[in-house]
Order: sequence, then C-alpha cells, then structure tokens
Amino acid sequence: MSTASAYLTVAGLGVDVIYKDIKNLHISVYPPMGRVRVAAPHRLNEEAIRLAVIQRLPWIKTQRQQLQDAERQTERRMVSGETHYVWGERYRLDSSRVGRSGVKLVGKTLWLAAPAGADAEAKKAVLDRWYRRQLKAGLPGLLAKWEPIIGEQVKKVVVRRMKTKWGTCQTASRAIWLNPELAKKNPRCLEYIVVHELTHFIERTHNERFIELMDLHMPDWRARRDELNDAPLAAEDWGTEDIA
Repeated sequence: MSTASAYLTVAGLGVDVIYKDIKNLHISVYPPMGRVRVAAPHRLNEEAIRLAVIQRLPWIKTQRQQLQDAERQTERRMVSGETHYVWGERYRLDSSRVGRSGVKLVGKTLWLAAPAGADAEAKKAVLDRWYRRQLKAGLPGLLAKWEPIIGEQVKKVVVRRMKTKWGTCQTASRAIWLNPELAKKNPRCLEYIVVHELTHFIERTHNERFIELMDLHMPDWRARRDELNDAPLAAEDWGTEDIA
C-alpha cells in the first residue's frame, strides 16, 4: 500500500494527513491530547480534505475535550500505597515482598514480589507481565462467545503495548493485537475492542456498514467506547505514533 503524508492547519487545528490506497476518508483523534489525523485517498486534494475536517469539527472538538478532561494517573513509582487498576477496580499496591517475582490480588491489595534490589523499572516489568497474562486469560471466553455470533475466526492474538491504539487487526493473517493496558479497564471495554476488531474482519473501515454491524451485534458499543475513553489514562509518554 503506497502512502504519503502532509500537515495542514484547519480552523486553528493541526492535522496530520496520510494519503493511502483507500476509497474513503477517515478522521481520527488520538490520545493523550487529541491529535487529529486524516487518512485520505490519493485522489482527494487539500481543499476536499479541509472541507471534510470543517464538517466534522463539532465531533473532533468533542473527542479532543474528552481526552483532555480524562483522569490521568500520576507517574507510578511502584512503592507501597500507590493505586493501581485491575479490570476497572482500584487496588492498593504492596511492593514490600522480596523473593520470586509475582503478583497476587488479596482483597483490595495488589501484592507484588520482586528479587532483592529490584528497582522501580524491574517491578514495573513484573507487573506488566502479570497484566499481559490477565488479558490473555480473559480472551478465550470472549472469542468463544463472539466468533460464532459475528461469523469470523481469529487465528492469532498478540498482546503488545501500542502508544495510541487499544487494539488493531490484520485481516490477511486473521490476527488481533491488543494493548495490555486493557487489563486495567472494565472487562466491558475489552469485550468492546474484541467485537470491534472482529467486525473489522468483515468491514475494514469505519463506514456505515461497520456501524450497522456494531449496532446489530453490540447495541451498547458506544457506551462501552465512551467508558474506555473516560477511564483513567496511564501516566506515560504516548508519543505521536500511529485508536480502534
């Protein structure tokens, strides 16, 4: 797929434009502060893209405001007493245990053990691996439920930290990629992303057909999407890389 890029300023907003071999124009707003990106067919000129952005300005401004107003955690230092989220619930971290690396939930406490001398980064790595296992453990049931409903099958699931995506899919290899940050959110959010990506196996773009399919299979998908976007964001540098 051939691509090219450009940068426009529309109504005071900076807009990244990516030209691709696609049929329709798509506008996305990315965390953490609402970067606007347009994926446009090569045939569209600058004026057509500006007009499309202007027509979607109310939606763009709403999305940007939601992202900018989102609760954001302070930087996690992996010290006892910090708050961490697991499946949308708040837990108090106790990182005082020394020994074999591991994480366990006991009541409302998140117990983390690490070898003697482990620094904050090493403890973060222990917790990150645990979040990944949590996410992977939650997937088989969701796929068993939704694959027959949507009529599509996943051959491979990849859990990978992505700077600006909760999930993505590769239709050719029938693979779904999921951000381990989803293990911190309400399970309803993970289910929404799974259904979202399965639906992309049928319709690659966010056009009317895609929306109709989402409405058919998961009527409350918009509420789940908003719940995901309103959930506390991790305190990290999301960068400017290429949301579901």
